[in-house]
Amino acid sequence: MKKNMEYLSSLREVMKQKGIDCAIISGTDPHQSELPPAHWRGREWLTGFESVNGTNGTAVVLPDAAYCWTDSRYFIQAEDQLAGTGFKMMKEDGPEAVSLIDWVAENVASGKTVGIDGMTFSIAWCQRLEQELTDNGIKLDVNFPLFDYIYKERPERPKNKLFVHDEEIVGETVESKVERVMTAVKSELANAVLLSALDDIAWVTNLRTAGDIAFSPIFVAFLYLDEKGSRILFVDKEKLTDEVEAHLAKYNFEVRPYESVTDFVGKLPKESRLLLDPVKTCRGIYDHVGCTPVFGGDALAKLKSVKNDTMISHLETAMEKDGVALTRFFMAVEKEYPTGKLTEMSLARLIREIRLSDPSCVDESFAPILGWNAHGAIVHYEPTEESDVPIVGDGLLLVDSGGQYIYGTTDITRTVALGTPTKEMKHDFSLVLKGNIALSRAIFPKGTRGTQLDVLARQFLWAEGKAYYHGTGHGVGFFINCHEGPQAIRLNDVPAPLEPGMITSNEPGLYLEGKYGIRTENLIVCETWKTTEFGEFYHFETMTLFPIDTDLIDYSIMTDEELDWLNEYHAKVFARLSPLLAPEEVKWLEKKCAPVYNF
Repeated sequence: MKKNMEYLSSLREVMKQKGIDCAIISGTDPHQSELPPAHWRGREWLTGFESVNGTNGTAVVLPDAAYCWTDSRYFIQAEDQLAGTGFKMMKEDGPEAVSLIDWVAENVASGKTVGIDGMTFSIAWCQRLEQELTDNGIKLDVNFPLFDYIYKERPERPKNKLFVHDEEIVGETVESKVERVMTAVKSELANAVLLSALDDIAWVTNLRTAGDIAFSPIFVAFLYLDEKGSRILFVDKEKLTDEVEAHLAKYNFEVRPYESVTDFVGKLPKESRLLLDPVKTCRGIYDHVGCTPVFGGDALAKLKSVKNDTMISHLETAMEKDGVALTRFFMAVEKEYPTGKLTEMSLARLIREIRLSDPSCVDESFAPILGWNAHGAIVHYEPTEESDVPIVGDGLLLVDSGGQYIYGTTDITRTVALGTPTKEMKHDFSLVLKGNIALSRAIFPKGTRGTQLDVLARQFLWAEGKAYYHGTGHGVGFFINCHEGPQAIRLNDVPAPLEPGMITSNEPGLYLEGKYGIRTENLIVCETWKTTEFGEFYHFETMTLFPIDTDLIDYSIMTDEELDWLNEYHAKVFARLSPLLAPEEVKWLEKKCAPVYNF
């Protein structure tokens, strides 16, 4: 029996003592982080559904049953890890999706009480939950910090030192950013703002750290700004160096203890109109606000997502460095593969070692998703000592990886054949590639949302009754988070339009459980194309620099236009990377980038 059964038993005892009939446990922190610090990863500890990269999941515990909701990226992993823990997996997307809020409202009796830790759920999510519960006569207790009661070995809040991100690389001063933030705040009819999202705070302050959150150089803090010039950073003082204190003083920031933020918002003048993003701000903060709250934040989100020319120029440098690292990695894979000594874990260590050998690479942007054959079908698979397998025989190796360079954040997936691929593998690989190329070549009018382009990447798979259920593209930060909003390219509607300067991933895939997985991912930047009598039109420029495996292509289903695009892309890859490589590396890359044709 797994340890998680003991944790469940302890939680149920506390629920009984506190009068809680149903507990809902978040997988995030007071900042709604995608990957929270270890201090707030209690849901993973409780359920056993976990990974280095974090897992999307929300748990529900009743006196006689327990469940964990997650999305399609984790279905296979969750089924495996939840076995024997007392938790049953529930699907939050795909054909068999079940709404957690609706399920709780239907399965908890009227008059009962649902308990949550309001510091780890967003205002917006709690509003939806509370409405459903109230309509069904169920009470909500938002002050149930369950891990304070049952998680005795809980890690402390991170206290890693901050550092200043060079403003010559960023291309904008903190003063300029604060001014633009306050202009956006006023446009939403507010005169003050509390920023909770850690990537927003890192962006405004031009500060970073290493270690607070795995694979993201952001730090735990809150930030308050108002029209009177107040600039207050709520952060643990142990995190500040002399350089950082001087940086904050230069821009007139006051530093206060992290935990004092709730008291602070409770004492704001009644006339203050405090802007809060209801998706990024936790309910626990909102419940303390003593002035008029204003819900919004769309204008703020766009500021960070649109990269300036300096950032894009430096990201091109990061892409070159990443392309060099990947060239050396895949050369090593091909060289060592015949020996039979390679394993998924050894390759994960190798790609990290090669990337971090460049001094400008601070960390990976996530733990490598590196799967051989059947493991490639697990969308967010991470090799562990228990799951590790040797890379032997024929098949497909899927490698999704990235780096956090001071020049920008990278994220790339390549699927390559080792040995002899089957016709089915080549056909499926080509369907995915056709979708990637179709999206890469898209031309669209100003105001277009990613949702309106998503079908371009899926159409060839759908035409054969095949599909993937993760998003096609996520926004990418600039030496911040690998995943960034507000833009996205996915099936469900995301209201933010694509704008010049926004960087997004392009990553269609196909996953055959027990057989293999395929994904081809590049980062693309939205650029102005031309203006006609019908208005302004945009297109994408592919920024990632590394060849696609042409040995895996089923040329019988590729068009001349698709192969022209691929040849042009490979010519660019070779031109940009070859001056940075040793002669034998140039020779290898030249072969990988050789033009391909239909005959």
